[in-house]
Amino acid sequence: MRSREEAELLAAIRSDADEEKLSVRALARRYGVQRALVREVVNHLPLPRKPPRPRPSVLDPYKETIDALLRADRQSPPEQQLTARALFEHLVAEDGMTGVSIKSVRDYVVRRRYEIEAEAPGFVSLGSARDHRAGEVAEVAMGDAYVNLRGVRTRCSLFVFHLTASGEAVHRVFLSQGHGALLEGHVHAFRALGGVPTGQVRYDTLNAKVKKALGFYESGDEPDRWSAFRAWAGLDVVYGQSGTPEWPGAGEAMSELGRFRRAYLSPGPEVASVAELNALIEGWERAEARQRRPGSRVRTVGQRLAVEGLVLKDLPEEHFETGRPFTATVDRFSLIGVRTNRYSVPVRLIGKTVKALLHASELVIHDGRGEVARHERLIHRGDVRIDLDHYLEGLLRNPGSLPGATVLDQARSAGKFTPVHDAWWDAVRAAHGEEEARYAMSEVLLLHRHLAHDQVVAGIAAALNAGELTADAVALEARRAADRDTAADGSADDEGGGDLPPSVSSLALRRVAALPPDNRPLPSVAVYDQLLRGTPPAATRTDSEGVSS
Repeated sequence: MRSREEAELLAAIRSDADEEKLSVRALARRYGVQRALVREVVNHLPLPRKPPRPRPSVLDPYKETIDALLRADRQSPPEQQLTARALFEHLVAEDGMTGVSIKSVRDYVVRRRYEIEAEAPGFVSLGSARDHRAGEVAEVAMGDAYVNLRGVRTRCSLFVFHLTASGEAVHRVFLSQGHGALLEGHVHAFRALGGVPTGQVRYDTLNAKVKKALGFYESGDEPDRWSAFRAWAGLDVVYGQSGTPEWPGAGEAMSELGRFRRAYLSPGPEVASVAELNALIEGWERAEARQRRPGSRVRTVGQRLAVEGLVLKDLPEEHFETGRPFTATVDRFSLIGVRTNRYSVPVRLIGKTVKALLHASELVIHDGRGEVARHERLIHRGDVRIDLDHYLEGLLRNPGSLPGATVLDQARSAGKFTPVHDAWWDAVRAAHGEEEARYAMSEVLLLHRHLAHDQVVAGIAAALNAGELTADAVALEARRAADRDTAADGSADDEGGGDLPPSVSSLALRRVAALPPDNRPLPSVAVYDQLLRGTPPAATRTDSEGVSS
């Protein structure tokens, strides 16, 4: 900042130059200053300053070596590139560098790495999304996502399919991080978008998750399932790394993955299943499409997708099965083994062979006539998943195994066997004994096959409050709860259940109250006397002396 005297001097020079039209030499002579200063004042522009002479550095003898290593390091993935410490140790060990601090090496490496990247030929940006024609380019990314699944922090796989022109992205969470998640993610994305991109679909093989999901062989060949899927969908794929000639820009799908994960999955909602989380994700995507404008775009993602969706290719009509098939024999515990885990099936299938389809997040089991079981996929080696419903017929035949059964423990942890069940069971046990309580509990559990879980729980609670400790009472109360739900939804009329008294102390009284009045006369059996064997009609009957009566 100039002083006051200097400011007044410059103002006087500028005034004389404007009014008297004096030359630079005359103004310099009048005020006793250098002509360069006069030119600077007259032209109202600062004169270019000479760059300072570079000061010598102790790192100068080693800069060429560092530059060569950094240029060669550009071909390595980021996880394997040399750090400043590694370069420092290399220079000390190989070139005998002394008297140089690691901070000097680090500062030089940080600055030169960006300069070398800028000098590299072919390193150009993909440009803005408006430079891409609609439906022309799409990118795929996969990454880890930690989900609060039934109160447990669980690592899942987040799949992203990103259309670069509109900015629309489809997200899907899977329990598996392998090949099945990639296939199912594509199928879901194509259905959500309404078609398949007409141009390239890019896969960043530098992304470890994508590389693992693609499952390339050591020879570099594609797996058969992936080749069949590409042929089915008609995909024009590009494998490469962002920042290379075949993929010159940075991966937008990876940026979208990070944005979505920070926005919605950090820490994320508490869900009971992956299916519930994916339903929430679809709602978030619909809300974003209506209001999100990536970058400086004028139109929203949904408005741009409405245009891009018109040029997408239609999906093939035939179905592509993304699940991996397995064949297994049901053991004596009514379990089958798939991979390293075991899953339950109905006890009627013990000893039979069933077929299973292992998907990224669930396992579907068929017995040849139709689906018999569906489980959420297990992700830890050696786990067992058991469904209480599969063992109810066996519990009816052997109710003594119910209290200590593993299936009951899993039903409690899953919320299917509630404290209301336990309270009713304890009351029946106290009133009728252990054996009767087990039979009654098994019959109550069978109600879950025909009625909703909440309706059965409401029936148990109502029967417990009324003191009716039988399975019939629970069934009646559960049916009343179902009728109330139906009437509330307006889908059907109440079948008379609403006319029953709200609280009675006996199931027999409740049944009588539900019946209409019976005004028929009492039946008579007099006419059946004629059918008595050996008895003549009343008009011809005689006594032992032959006299007619």
